[in-house]
Amino acid sequence: MVPVSATDDLPRPDRAAELRAALLAADFTADGLLDLLGAPAYAALARSETVPAERATRWPPGDTPPALATLTRLFLLQHAVPRAHAAAVLPLAACLADGWLREDGEAVRAVLDVRPYSGPAGQDWWIVSDLGCAVGGAAGARRAAAGAYGARGSGSYGNGADLVLGVGGASTTLAGLTVPLDGGRVLDVGTGSGIQALHAGARARADAVTATDVNPRALACARLTLALSGVPDADLRAGSLFEPVAGERFDLIVSNPPFVISPGARLTYRDGGMAGDELCRTLVREAADHLADGGYCQLLANWQHVEDEDWRERVAGWVPPGCDAWIVQREVQDVTQYAELWLRDAGDHTDPAAYAARYDDWLDAFAAGRTRAVGFGWITLRRTGAADPAVTVEDWPHAVEQPLGEAVVEHFARQEFLRRTDDAALLATTFRIADDVVQEQVGRPGEEDPEHVVLRRQRGMRRATRADTVAAGFAGACDGTLPAGVILDAIAQVLEEDPAVLRKRTPGVIRLLVEQGFLAPAD
Repeated sequence: MVPVSATDDLPRPDRAAELRAALLAADFTADGLLDLLGAPAYAALARSETVPAERATRWPPGDTPPALATLTRLFLLQHAVPRAHAAAVLPLAACLADGWLREDGEAVRAVLDVRPYSGPAGQDWWIVSDLGCAVGGAAGARRAAAGAYGARGSGSYGNGADLVLGVGGASTTLAGLTVPLDGGRVLDVGTGSGIQALHAGARARADAVTATDVNPRALACARLTLALSGVPDADLRAGSLFEPVAGERFDLIVSNPPFVISPGARLTYRDGGMAGDELCRTLVREAADHLADGGYCQLLANWQHVEDEDWRERVAGWVPPGCDAWIVQREVQDVTQYAELWLRDAGDHTDPAAYAARYDDWLDAFAAGRTRAVGFGWITLRRTGAADPAVTVEDWPHAVEQPLGEAVVEHFARQEFLRRTDDAALLATTFRIADDVVQEQVGRPGEEDPEHVVLRRQRGMRRATRADTVAAGFAGACDGTLPAGVILDAIAQVLEEDPAVLRKRTPGVIRLLVEQGFLAPAD
């Protein structure tokens, strides 16, 4: 393993402070962009739609545009900007000498995409990635590499192989899932432009952050992201998966890996180079060997839906011994949708013949693997050492509340409580209903009694569950004052049921309410 500091054509990270000061002075921040562009144009730019931002930053000829408009056109829209306009905003000589900008006649152009990004506590950060990522995603970056924006020429970047992407939906999803820590060691596997490494220091409050990537250019961009954002440098190491950290353990491992299930390894940032979903399976299986006791591993993944196999059982089989797991499928695409998505991501749709040939290759690969669909979701492990690990696998396409880090911690705490609590202890426990639970009664208008009751959480995963009379009455009585068994005895008296029978058949219902977060032990 070799620490990586930079690549030859990228700026020096040790001189980023002067540029950072200029960006702050011009309010080139997430909040500043929102004020300049307005909410619709700001949201459109996040979707790689640039026309609204073009209109918002267009200035009459001969007038000097505001500093923020100049920086937006320079770094996000990748336009050539007159030297005088750039010099009024940036330390131009230093930016040219250090490689952030390059000359283009009487104008200057950005060498890298520098995108403002707001941290979880409102920090002003900047994500450094390759050109084009703010104006068309990977396909836009490939156009930049081909020369549309004056990129740096030929080589592997020219065909996109070592492309470094910026902020995307997957990046922000994983950041929102990250569990909060109070110190400890964090590992970011496949750091890319360094987004998760940024969050590791902020949300996880890590004592030390290690970030790895197989792509040296990604490590160099990650170092620039950290330096420009004014956060402590991470321990950056080159290598695949866990190879750079052999024998080491961490309190938190995060990874937004190259999870795309593709026939080949054309693009380093997305294609893992292993057959099917083997890369994600390998990450999950090997994570336990690098987790400290009680540590978490959180990653995004794709998995195959294979003919005649239950995807839940298949993915649950990845979980290593001694780890609890929570696997959440958020989306499923059939193989045609999936191939089309990633072919467009790479810009292949611009060449009809190549598009058709590559589409055919993808379908051949799926047919060979008996794959009928592909699932996308989150996998979280917690190293508990338990002989009877709790593995939860669920399909949850519904809206959730981000950030979810606290909810993830609470999920595993509930699993631990249920594992160590038998039914007798459960009935002796005093519970409190979660503050965000509301009750809905469903039935025909005018009827005296509802057909059924729905308990619904308004926070976190926003779960809902149907409850019969006993469950609804029990949950409503859980105010932290009476043990569960005493509440059931009172309900039995009202319903004229045998208390012993009710005590025997209700623990399963209580466990479900606890597992889904409707109830929690009062202490």
